[in-house]
Amino acid sequence: MNIKSLLLGSAAALAAVSGAQAADAIVAAEPEPMEYVRVCDAFGAGFFYIPGTETCLKIGGYVRFQVDIGKDKAGTSEWDAFTRGQFEIDARSDTEFGALRGFIGLRGNADNTTNRNTFIDQAFIELGGLKVGYFYNWWDDGLSGETDELASNTLFNSVRYTYTAGAFYAGLSADELEGLTTTTQPNNVGISGIVGGAFGPAKVALLGGYDTDREEGAVRVIATADLGPGTLGLAGVWASGRNAYYNVSEWAVAAEYAVKVTDKLKVTPGFQYYGDYGFANNVDAWKAGLTLDYQLAKNFSAKGTVQYLDPDNATESWTGFVRLQRSF
Repeated sequence: MNIKSLLLGSAAALAAVSGAQAADAIVAAEPEPMEYVRVCDAFGAGFFYIPGTETCLKIGGYVRFQVDIGKDKAGTSEWDAFTRGQFEIDARSDTEFGALRGFIGLRGNADNTTNRNTFIDQAFIELGGLKVGYFYNWWDDGLSGETDELASNTLFNSVRYTYTAGAFYAGLSADELEGLTTTTQPNNVGISGIVGGAFGPAKVALLGGYDTDREEGAVRVIATADLGPGTLGLAGVWASGRNAYYNVSEWAVAAEYAVKVTDKLKVTPGFQYYGDYGFANNVDAWKAGLTLDYQLAKNFSAKGTVQYLDPDNATESWTGFVRLQRSF
């Protein structure tokens, strides 16, 4: 074999090897599958699935700016401004026992540079009709305006169960009344219960609460009905004595009429009369007020209210506030 043949053979062998390598396919790594956020419509608007789970999540809250008006609201000043931020997380999923819910509400108030605080507004677990945690009691419900005063304390650590059948509902709650000024024991317990329902355009709720330490209780009824261009609201409350649920007066009646003047404006005049105000015998009081609600834009509202209180044998007072709130 001469030099020429050797070179040609080597070149052919090299070409064959190179050709075989060039023919091999280049395999690219498979991209990781992407999971997009999915809308969850099982629990209403605003919920979405947490990626990789069957839990639905909703994030919401509001930012509020408010100016309170009244005598000595801040020292000797007759007005006081503050800002509030509310952040809420609502997680829900289906189980064999019903809907499982976990809720956290965080609230921060800023009155001035030295008076600022952040705290848990609510935090609870709910499964079917069972609810446990720190949340607002039924006593927090009231008429839609700002005139009525139908409860004293409304936020407790509680265990409660609510039964619902169509438009009818009934519930029972055991409430820890710890630290309330209306109790004499540090870990007082209260029992509250409610029965209510909707009957066409009318809604009625009968509520009771019993303070086991003071051995005093209160009963309240609220009824609303669509009437003419607005909604009429009536309420009455009676207390056997000072207790954690209602300690303003021995009894009181309240009324309001909320009129939606336009799609954006609602006007609500209200009135309340107190019997044995402050649980003082033969000392009555009355209160009248007006509340305006205006929808400036979607999720952006304004509220203004003015209230007049006239108790027997005491100085009358004017109070009110102006509020702007952006919800999300």
